[in-house]
Amino acid sequence: MQLAMSKITLSTLNARYIHSSLGLRYLLANMGTLIENTHIREFNINARPIDIVETLLFSQPDIIGFGIYIWNIEQTTEVIKLIKTVSPQTKIIIGGPEVSYEYLDEEVFKYADYLITGAADLAFAELCQSILNGCVPSEKVIQATPPALELLELPYSCYTDEDIANRIIYVEASRGCPFKCEFCLSALDKTAIAFDLDLFLNEMQSLYQRGARHFKFVDRTFNLKVSSSIKILNFFLEKLEKDDLFLHFELIPDHLPDKLKALISKFPDHSLQFEIGIQSLNPTVQQLISRKQDTGKTRLNLEWLYNNSNAHIHADLIIGLPGEDIESFSKGFDLLVAMKPDEIQVGILKRLKGTPIIRHTNEFDLRFNPCPPYNILSNNLIKFTDMQKMQRFARYWDMIANSGRFSNSMPFILGETPFNNFMRMSEWLFNETGQTHKLALERLFKLVYQAMTEKLQLDSDSSEEHLLIDFNRSGIKGKPCFSNSHNIGVNRHKAKIAQRQKQHLH
Repeated sequence: MQLAMSKITLSTLNARYIHSSLGLRYLLANMGTLIENTHIREFNINARPIDIVETLLFSQPDIIGFGIYIWNIEQTTEVIKLIKTVSPQTKIIIGGPEVSYEYLDEEVFKYADYLITGAADLAFAELCQSILNGCVPSEKVIQATPPALELLELPYSCYTDEDIANRIIYVEASRGCPFKCEFCLSALDKTAIAFDLDLFLNEMQSLYQRGARHFKFVDRTFNLKVSSSIKILNFFLEKLEKDDLFLHFELIPDHLPDKLKALISKFPDHSLQFEIGIQSLNPTVQQLISRKQDTGKTRLNLEWLYNNSNAHIHADLIIGLPGEDIESFSKGFDLLVAMKPDEIQVGILKRLKGTPIIRHTNEFDLRFNPCPPYNILSNNLIKFTDMQKMQRFARYWDMIANSGRFSNSMPFILGETPFNNFMRMSEWLFNETGQTHKLALERLFKLVYQAMTEKLQLDSDSSEEHLLIDFNRSGIKGKPCFSNSHNIGVNRHKAKIAQRQKQHLH
């Protein structure tokens, strides 16, 4: 099928096919008279750059705009270099958070014709109009002024039917963040500003009528203004009576008033996911990075969500923050495990360009990877070899705990000292395999069993019983391979567990 001819192409490389770029759709929606000649072409970072270039140049665009992020800068740089080699007349405009700060030494900047820093919703169309009219700007860098939200055309009609059927639909009811956490680009925002709520909900209604059922809100502070949060939740709650919906929000952990709790408790299973940035539970570290968080209220709110709602809780912790050693992190980790979130995302501190975290570099000897994703390699409290162990801890935690495949076994594994137990398992797994990726699931079950019994010295019968429940849910065919000492069949295990449960009830 021949692609439609276009003068302007908007493009980015997403981490996965199911992702969609909200930023590109804002640019498209605000192209004005150029919108009919503008098209979106999204790719996956695993695609070959030469194939991306062939697709992009097939329609012979005059201008290609690229959204550049931490996960795609290396691949996008190669794509742009190839374009400039075979089609030097094609104008390349770049933008996005990865090139809005500290861009002068970036290779991609040298190959691009223009760079728009900041929110380019309106600036991109203005630049394209100037180029096409022959009024070429004299400056390579255009610093975009943040647009007033009421001047923007909302982007939701730019999601195609294919997007709605196959991709995550990203939406935002507000922009910006009032908080100043120094590891985050949102620290540069002055405040949070909301879109007109009635207009926004009309757009959500249109998406819903077109078949959208998975809405991921990118708002940094969804529950900042509780009255708006309640109105949005009520809007979707009415639709849950007819359809299954899935809603993702990022919540401020210590701000959950009773009115909001009452509404959250009405949502059924598999309909709500809350991403809650804890980052650190050490008050001294929180103060160092300008993070305002009431740990007591955070604990009470997470416990309330666990006991009184069906929401899936995804909580974040960061390794490598200035002032936090491994002992401090382990205490915070154990506290968070006790709050029982469904997932704990163990992240490694990254030096995002433009973020204020850099002010701590000398005092805390922060040393970051010079290449994406700019992860911390060491600091004055965690040496390089220990940071590597923490990296592996995070990877194995994601593979075993966050995957949900070992949900029955995890409490038994973690016991009374979650961090120490899982760190011991992590070190054993790496010593045994030398791998943190591409472990076949059946092999992983056997390795976890061996770590439980050999490294943690947990009872072999109990270990087998816990793991067997997880194994039976895994979809792996055949008998489990993780027990060498017993030849007990699956049905016998089920009967044994059922009998224990029956005795407990009586």
